[in-house]
Amino acid sequence: MATDVTVPALGESVSEATVISWMKAVGDSVEKDEPLCELETDKVSIEVPSPVAGAITEIAAEEGSDVEVGALLCRVEEGAEGSSGGGKSNGDGEDAKQEAAPKEEPKQEEAPREAPEKEEPAAAPATNETLSPAVQKMVSENNLDPSKIPATGPKGNITKEDVQNYLQGGGQSGGQAKSAPPVEAGKAAPPGKESVGGGKPAAPSFEPKGDRPMDPRGEERVKLSKLRKVIATRLKEAQNTAAMLTTFNEVDMGPMMELRSEYKDRFEKKHGVKLGFMSFFVKAATVALKELPAVNAEIYGDEIIYKNYYDIGIAVGTPQGLVVPVLRDADQKSFAEIEGAIADFGKRARDGKLTMAEMQGGTFTITNGGVFGSLLSTPIINPPQSGILGMHKIQKRPIVDSNGDIVVGNMMYVAHSYDHRIIDGREAVTFLVRLKEVLEDPARLLIDV
Repeated sequence: MATDVTVPALGESVSEATVISWMKAVGDSVEKDEPLCELETDKVSIEVPSPVAGAITEIAAEEGSDVEVGALLCRVEEGAEGSSGGGKSNGDGEDAKQEAAPKEEPKQEEAPREAPEKEEPAAAPATNETLSPAVQKMVSENNLDPSKIPATGPKGNITKEDVQNYLQGGGQSGGQAKSAPPVEAGKAAPPGKESVGGGKPAAPSFEPKGDRPMDPRGEERVKLSKLRKVIATRLKEAQNTAAMLTTFNEVDMGPMMELRSEYKDRFEKKHGVKLGFMSFFVKAATVALKELPAVNAEIYGDEIIYKNYYDIGIAVGTPQGLVVPVLRDADQKSFAEIEGAIADFGKRARDGKLTMAEMQGGTFTITNGGVFGSLLSTPIINPPQSGILGMHKIQKRPIVDSNGDIVVGNMMYVAHSYDHRIIDGREAVTFLVRLKEVLEDPARLLIDV
């Protein structure tokens, strides 16, 4: 019996993925739970395992194609024996099908019925009934006729990129076309309500404008990954939607460095994890967020949602792009729990093993450009959050101490970017001042003052 392997549920607000690679080809044997292919979403890469043991009889989604949740990836004939090869499929798997012909006799009978299905999208224009929910939403919002939109998706389906390209080209039907909504840009506004500050910005187009000749001195073209596209879209959305502003301060890291130097060996010996600066910043941030709830809030339509929990996103750089796993209930965790979680995030982010649930939500974000040598920057907020804290490089600078003497201080610039629609300047500045006070006297974290 053939078992369909489909695109699994990908998490809240994620409706599609890209097939990055196939570990198996048509005709290959597979064991139960053995990885078949790798999918990439706007947040993580995931492997799709085989639900049964048997042999692959069909691969329906080629490498590089976009697939929606529930779409067919491949079929596995349960209990069948196949070749032991593990090479990648070329997408249609014709060579492997010929090799596995004796095992594929049932497929010979099904072929005539499959052919019309593959040709049907090209023969019949798209209708509202054949569109995915995400595409249907974009078509409805922009009052478009789907039969006039050139389709590039599998089996002639219209993708979100098709709609965006159609709008970028000036296409409209029955009225003035609106801007396309941003892709996977967090929660949508409640029905009938517009976000404060104007309508949603158009998602950026990644299609080249005309023919661009390659420079004869040598260039390399690499297709943008889904993760990189979404990073670009979300960052641009934050700039277009939020009234973003950044305020700065500086922190004398000397007291924190002394405390860390004194206890780091005993801390690591007891807890099995190194004592870094990030745990101090997470703790200090939760202290400041509790005193300034607007910094921990978000705008939802024409409402402000104040959150009485503190889920801190920790920005982690990977070869594939920036990801932000979330440290839940950070205010309730110990220094050791925070450091352990951050170390685990970093390792699994580099290995592509973070789960969807670990990168959803978040009430505030901390990013540390100092590890790369950044002295000062203006971080961009992570929608729908209203604030982000930027850490920077520790640098020795002359400062005036409490006695009026000029001394050498270990100083770090800190930046707080915020959405001015919800956070006033007084609150933004006070947040950094409170953070500075706590970090320059870290003992206050122990007695909660």
